[in-house]
Amino acid sequence: MTTLKNRILSHDEITHKIRRIAYQIYEVNSNETEVILAGIDSNGYILAKKLKSVLSKISPLEPILCKVIIDKKNPLETIRTSIPKEEYKNKSVILIDDVLNSGTTLIYGVKHFLDVPLKNFKTAVLVNRNHKKYPVKADFKGISLSTSLKEHVEVILEGKKYEVNLK
Repeated sequence: MTTLKNRILSHDEITHKIRRIAYQIYEVNSNETEVILAGIDSNGYILAKKLKSVLSKISPLEPILCKVIIDKKNPLETIRTSIPKEEYKNKSVILIDDVLNSGTTLIYGVKHFLDVPLKNFKTAVLVNRNHKKYPVKADFKGISLSTSLKEHVEVILEGKKYEVNLK
C-alpha cells in the first residue's frame, strides 16, 4: 500500500518560518547577552542549530546550543543534556522540537529544566499539531495544523531541500 504525502511546508517556507521564530526569540531576549537553545534530539536539535545560525546573523545574542536526549518511547527515563546544568542556570532557555503532537516529549523536557532556576523559559516548534494530552504550549511556532490522529507529520531538515509532509 502506498502512503500519500501532502506537502505542508516547502524549503523556502521552512526557511522563512525559522527566520521568523529567530526574530521572536531575539525580541523576547533582547535584554540578554546569551540564550540557551535546547534542541530535543534529533530533529529538534537540527532546528536549534538552524535557529542558532539565524540568531547569530540578526542579533548580538550569543546562542548556545544544548542537545536534549529524551527517550521518546519512555520519557520517564533519565533525560540528558550536552551541557551541564551550571551552564544554563539563571539563563534564558528555549526548548525546541520539530513537532508538538501530544506534548509528551515537550512536557518531560520542561520538567527536566525545572530542576534548575532559570531566568526565562520558552518553547519553540516548527509544527504544532493541536493533539495535546498535556497542558503544554509552544511559545514560538512555525505553523499550527489540525490533523487527524492517524496522520503523521514528517519533518525533513537535512540535505538541500527541507520539507514538512503530512502522511
